[in-house]
Amino acid sequence: MFSFMPKEEKFFELFNKQAAHNVEGTKLFLEMVQNWSLEPERFRKLQEIEHEADITTHEIFDRLNRTFITPFDREDIHELGSEMDDIVDLVQSIATRMQLFHIEKTTPELVQLADILLQAADTVRKAVGDLADKEKTRRVLDYCIEINRLENAGDRTLEAAIGKLFHGKPDALEVIKWKEVYEGLETAIDKCEDVANIIESILVKQA
Repeated sequence: MFSFMPKEEKFFELFNKQAAHNVEGTKLFLEMVQNWSLEPERFRKLQEIEHEADITTHEIFDRLNRTFITPFDREDIHELGSEMDDIVDLVQSIATRMQLFHIEKTTPELVQLADILLQAADTVRKAVGDLADKEKTRRVLDYCIEINRLENAGDRTLEAAIGKLFHGKPDALEVIKWKEVYEGLETAIDKCEDVANIIESILVKQA
């Protein structure tokens, strides 16, 4: 009898919305580090994006609690929504830390990590956008492979950044600040890979 009951497809729309928030937030962060200043308006804008992403996540969870038939496993819906929300949360947290640390200028390595993060977030958006179409499974898997490649690129960039940070006789306080910022960005890139892993698991279950 359950096969005759319609599945709630609104989740795909909400996932697309959440992925768009991540792209918007990571794009703004890249613009911020490319032309860095402690001017508060851009920080407020990033906080607004993070707040909108939280609202979307709560809507996903609320709909999940009220929906009987879902397009795929309830646990996967919850995990996918939660992991995507973490991406923009981390970006906003990193920007706040940089503000609190009174960082006056950025580094090429930070810009490179922010660019990789934006690419990963945008690839997540593409994968999520095609998730509802079973005819595009191969394309979605290719997006997941690309996210994995970007995560590896992020690892290499982080290693180079940390190595440069400890070169010579660095100031201990500067090392502490920058190490936290660099590793925070790499964690955000890792979150994109976590999302890709969830998507791959969903596709395997539906095969």
